[in-house]
Amino acid sequence: MSKFKKKSAKTNQAIPTSAMPDIVFMLLIFFMVTTVLREVELQVQVQYSRAENIEKIEQKRLVSYVYIGPEKLANSRVGDTRVQIDDALIDDIGAIRNIMYDKLLEEPRLIVSLRVDQESEFGIVTDVQQELRHAGTLRINYSTLFETL
Repeated sequence: MSKFKKKSAKTNQAIPTSAMPDIVFMLLIFFMVTTVLREVELQVQVQYSRAENIEKIEQKRLVSYVYIGPEKLANSRVGDTRVQIDDALIDDIGAIRNIMYDKLLEEPRLIVSLRVDQESEFGIVTDVQQELRHAGTLRINYSTLFETL
């Protein structure tokens, strides 16, 4: 008989989970930091027009919204028609050109979505379109509600 005994290999098949809380925490922090929440406080009132043929934009991060409608005042009153980009009301229509040009430089595939109140004056919408044209933002979309027949 030999002096040496053959030992059977006893390997532990369990997966070590001691680092799992650290990994979960790092993933949670990563998603919290990289997620962009776009909350815009509307300072104008927008009631959308209805349309029969609409198309949904899939890449929302490429879209910049321009709101056109009567300004919301205190006590549920409305004022004159105003233009809002992001969270700011635009006092000078000519400023739209610079704002949108800067956005176009940041994102060359920018789509401008006009959210226009159905009772707004068409002259202001035309002025905004002209400023967008001068800024070079030629991809324009009009937001509407779907109308069922």
